[in-house]
Amino acid sequence: MPQVRTPGLSRRGLLAAFGGLGAGALVTACGGGGGPATAKGGGSWAFTDDRGKRVTAGGRPRRLVAYIGTAAALHDLGLGDRIVGVFGPTTLKDGRPDPLAGRLDVTRVTVLGNTFGEFNVEKYAALRPDLLVTTMYLPNALWYVPDNSKDKITALAPSVAVTAAKVTLTEPIRRYGELAASLGADLRARQVTDAKARFDRAAETLRAAAGAKGGLKVLAASGSPDLFYVSDPNASADLRYFRSLGVDLIVPDKVGSQGFFEELSWENADKYPADLILLDARTSALQPKDLAAKPTWAKLPAVKAGQITPWQSEPRFSHAGCAPLVESLAAAVQKAAKVR
Repeated sequence: MPQVRTPGLSRRGLLAAFGGLGAGALVTACGGGGGPATAKGGGSWAFTDDRGKRVTAGGRPRRLVAYIGTAAALHDLGLGDRIVGVFGPTTLKDGRPDPLAGRLDVTRVTVLGNTFGEFNVEKYAALRPDLLVTTMYLPNALWYVPDNSKDKITALAPSVAVTAAKVTLTEPIRRYGELAASLGADLRARQVTDAKARFDRAAETLRAAAGAKGGLKVLAASGSPDLFYVSDPNASADLRYFRSLGVDLIVPDKVGSQGFFEELSWENADKYPADLILLDARTSALQPKDLAAKPTWAKLPAVKAGQITPWQSEPRFSHAGCAPLVESLAAAVQKAAKVR
C-alpha cells in the first residue's frame, strides 16, 4: 500500500503492510444488473457499498471521479470513457504515469491531487461529478480523501467505497465488477473475460509452484530510512490470497494496533529470516540499491541469495490489474530455493 504519514494514520504503514459488508447489494428500479437507466441518465440507480451505505441517483452516474487505482480498475472493466477526474499517485516525478494508473490515459483526465492530502475541491466541483469512488483500508475512511475537506467533497456528489483490506484479493475485484456492471459495463466483453482467464491461470501456476516448494518461507516487507515494515498477510488482500494458494508467508508476531504490519528497527530487521522477500516496489519505498548500505539488510539470507522480487503492494483491483502480480510471484517462487 502507499506510504505517507498523516495524523492518526500512517500511509507508509498501511501500504507497507499494506471490513466491509462483503456481499453488498446491487439494485436498480428494475432489479440488479443496472436497470433501465439510459445513456442520458434516465431511470434510477442504486448501489450498496462496503460501508453499508445505499448510494442512489436519478440515473446511472456518467461523470466519475475516482482514486487512481480505482479509476484504472474501472477502465479495465470498460468504463474508461466515464472517468473525468482522478486523485492519488497518478504521475511519477519524471512525468510518466504511476503504475497504479494501469492502462488509463492520465493525460485525458483532470488530476485533483498527486500526493496524500492533496485534493483540489474547486477543480472537483468544476468537473460536475456524478459519483466519487475510492477504496477503504480502514472502516469508513475514504482512501486519499483528506479528512479536513471530506465534508465539502462528499457534499458535491455521492460516494462509493470498497473495502480493500482484511479481505482476500478476489473480494474487491468482485465488488468493483458489481459496481461497474451497475454503471453499465459489459462484464462479458472479451477484454474482461480474457483478463479473468489469465488471472485464473496465474493462480493455478502459483498454487502449483507453492506446492512444489513446500517450506519456502516468504516475507512481504517495505523499507524506509529508519524502519523495516513486515506486513501481516492477514490484512493485505493480495497476501491473503497468495496464502490461500499455498504460499508460506511469514506472519509477524507483534502487529501494530491497526493490524497491518510490525515495525522493526534496522538493527532488528533479521527477526524473520526468509527464503524469498517480496519488497514494496513503489518509488516511495526504498529499493534494493537504496538498502545495500544497511548491514542487517545485506546479511538477510534471501538478500545474500539474490531472492528478492518486486511487490506491487497496492494492486489495482481488476483481473487485468492483478494477473501480472500473481504471475510475477509464481515465477519468483519457481526460481527460489531454501536458503535459511
